[in-house]
Amino acid sequence: MTSPSEAKAFDRSVERTALALVISSLDDSKAEDIVSIDMTGKSALADAMVIASGRSHRHVAAVADHLLRDLKEAGFGNAKVEGLQNGDWVLIDAGDIIVHIFRPEVRTFYNIEKMWTVGDDATVH
Repeated sequence: MTSPSEAKAFDRSVERTALALVISSLDDSKAEDIVSIDMTGKSALADAMVIASGRSHRHVAAVADHLLRDLKEAGFGNAKVEGLQNGDWVLIDAGDIIVHIFRPEVRTFYNIEKMWTVGDDATVH
């Protein structure tokens, strides 16, 4: 039988693995300006947020599609996705990780990194 502390440690390990997969997939797809934000204690929505840019509508959609395939192949199930058809801003809800993929102009306009970061709690990849 697993103790609560062992279960929590396992959950954090799975989360770190999923986060590493997300960042690796974005990097493989040539996403730009990849930033991860630790959301632990800031929001009940997720434990981590990853923000990245694509160069065009088509690139944003391709990066998102590649990430969705990688998540599914790695056993993280079917993530929820919004905005894939438009390609300006794609939101992927992978459970404990939320991923935003923007065209650069849209990312600058919404500037969500500023909303969720205080000091140095964002990691640039």
